[in-house]
Parts: sequence; C-alpha cells; structure tokens
Amino acid sequence: TKLYIPPRQSRAVERPRLTNRLNEGLRGKLTLVSAPAGFGKTTAVSEWVAECGRPVAWLSLDAADSEPTRFIAYLVTALQMIAPHIGQGVMTALQSPQPPAIESLMTAVLNDITTVAHDFVLVLDDYHAIDAGAVDDALTFLLDHLPPQMHLVMTTREDPRLPLPRLRVRGQLAELRAADLRFTSSEAATFLNQTMGLHLSEGDIDALEARTEGWIAGLQLAAISMRGLDDTTGFITSFTGSHRFVLD
Repeated sequence: TKLYIPPRQSRAVERPRLTNRLNEGLRGKLTLVSAPAGFGKTTAVSEWVAECGRPVAWLSLDAADSEPTRFIAYLVTALQMIAPHIGQGVMTALQSPQPPAIESLMTAVLNDITTVAHDFVLVLDDYHAIDAGAVDDALTFLLDHLPPQMHLVMTTREDPRLPLPRLRVRGQLAELRAADLRFTSSEAATFLNQTMGLHLSEGDIDALEARTEGWIAGLQLAAISMRGLDDTTGFITSFTGSHRFVLD
C-alpha cells in the first residue's frame, strides 16, 4: 500500500494554477511541496500525476523508513514500478549480512535509471516522517547525479535537509508552499457550495475564507460543522481555532 497512488477524488476542486506550477517544475530536478498539515499537499500532487503525461512511481513514507536500508529497499521497489530491472542487484545486496555503503547502492540505482528510455516521475510523500541523516545523504547523492529522464517530487510538512539553496540557484528546484496551496476565494466557493453541498452567500464565503486564511482542512471542518445549521452566518462569525474539530 505504500506504493499506491492516491486515487483522484471525483468531487475535487480543479486547481489549474497548481497543475501549471507542477508542470513547470518538470524542467528541473526537484519539486518541493512544503506546507503544514491540512493544506492539501498529497491531494494536489495526486491530482496532478493523473494528468501529467508521464509514468509515476509513488512512495508514501513513515517513521520506520528512517532506517536507511529499509528506505532504499522501498525506493527501489517504487522505481521498479517504472522499470522492473531498476535496482535488482541492489535488492540482492541489501539481503547480505553486511550491505555495501549507501553511496555504492545509490550509484547502482542511478546506473539503472540511466537505461530507462522515457521520462518519469518519482513522488516521495510525507518526507517529514524521515529523521535520518543517512537517508538525507542518499537523496542528496541521488539529486546530485540525477539522470535527465527522472524528476523527483517531494511532499513534506517541513523543509528537508537537502541542498535546496544550491538547487534553487541553479534553477533546478520548483517550490509550492502554504501561500500557494491556500484556497482562493473562488476555490473556497467551489469547495463549500459544490463539493460540500452548502448554499453560502458570497459574503459568508469571503468571511470564512478570511477566518481560515484559505487553510483547506479548516474550511472542510467548518463545512462539516455547518451542515444542517440555520444560522450559518452566526457560526462563521464565531468560528475560530478553538472550535473542537479544529483542536482535534
């Protein structure tokens, strides 16, 4: 299940401005989608990969993947969804009592990637769960030597310990952050009235969008709370971070 690409949501709000930004990022090596919880990072990327026109490998990470050999094993397994031959020798080496150095393993993976005949994307979802310098070093090595046919997308709640300034200066890094992911007023209106089935006035939508600062999870929690309410305007006026759903 760590390799499953989240399915597209039938009622998801279309966000072409984010799709365009993600498409533009394909010109470089890394697209970083970095924002706190509830900003729709995974949803935005999963919606994009469904129409990006390239084969996509997906790896959802958790804290256990901070163990370097486990991380590399899952990384290789994900890449084998693109081409089955990638990392076959690496998987054998990982089973030995004393696996080779990480740089040697990554070199073998990179050599296999260079033989892939088409462009593709690898998504590392929830990279903030990783807390291991060795894994950061492995990804740094990967990015430093990344073959042109591969593009890396990373979602995270905090910036990873990778050479982001160097990539940024070289024009090899695309970034989407909380300010980019926030719902605009028109997106909030579509979400609240069409996706969530409410019938809010333009004034109520603007007020709620302002109170939540476009935070998608906040808008969703407010919408859930408003279902069946007669006085939605009064609820919006009183809706704050102390609401029990938001605190949960």
